[in-house]
Amino acid sequence: MAKAKILITGDIPEAGLQELRQNFDVFDNAAVTDRPWILRHLHEFDGMILSGTKGDRELLDAGTNLKIISTKGDGFDNVDIDYARQKGIVVAHCPHSVRYSTAETALGLILATARRFHFYDHAIREGKWLDVSNPEYMGTNLAGKTLGIYGYGGIGGQVAKFCQALGMKVLYNKRHRLPAAEEKRRQIEYADFATLVKESDVLSLHAPATPETTGVFNKAVFKQMKKTALLVNVARGSLVKEDDLVWALETGEIAGAGLDVYEHEPKVTAALRKLDNVVLLPHVGTGTPAARVAMAKEASQNLISYLRDGVAINQVNK
Repeated sequence: MAKAKILITGDIPEAGLQELRQNFDVFDNAAVTDRPWILRHLHEFDGMILSGTKGDRELLDAGTNLKIISTKGDGFDNVDIDYARQKGIVVAHCPHSVRYSTAETALGLILATARRFHFYDHAIREGKWLDVSNPEYMGTNLAGKTLGIYGYGGIGGQVAKFCQALGMKVLYNKRHRLPAAEEKRRQIEYADFATLVKESDVLSLHAPATPETTGVFNKAVFKQMKKTALLVNVARGSLVKEDDLVWALETGEIAGAGLDVYEHEPKVTAALRKLDNVVLLPHVGTGTPAARVAMAKEASQNLISYLRDGVAINQVNK
């Protein structure tokens, strides 16, 4: 019996593909970074790991034999999951392998933003030695402050644990509230969206990109936040109206922000680059060799489980 054929798009570490190669006929030639090539040849494949191109209707229509797509990360907004469901194509993601590295990135942004490391670094590089006895140059402590988690999944939960170790209280908001016993075990409190926005000293975003979350953090919301509050986003840039965030940072409506993702990525709003109260990263949440290999292995397991065993794990379009 012929092995199922798998297409790998984008740059996937070889160390994460070994088991996939043992089970299937894997194609990852450099040509697959070319979308016209993908559209011409996708009908030959049973499954794919999708990276570097959109899983839109055009691509899904081209995959006439396609049974499963796995993204290589937690996000799946680059795939039309409803249309894939209509065509009988399983879409899976990789929520576990990204958890620690992305949570570490969020923690780094929280610390850097609260303690103003970016501002200090720039001053030192410009030859300045700041007198931090001047309140104008001081950062803020995190111990005793309130962390708000918007989108309490695996990554948000890990960020909560990190910040609890720093002495922070944790509020969370998600579509489906956790059972009371689970909240007690995790030492977290549920808050509706308005309360989360109003009471958080640090608001960390971890929700997926959906029509409901697009642009949810806008001028009206920033007006409700504390003027001392910090916003951190390692989720998706579409959650934040970037022009409104610039306004909030320039006017002092909020105190600072730390961003790893952007509304029009890879373009970054020019005004953000001029501000000293924002820390900017180039979408490096999973930017470590260990994380990338783990992601490749998890994406591989999604395909192996479904095509070999008939079990769809991490499916997002049930």
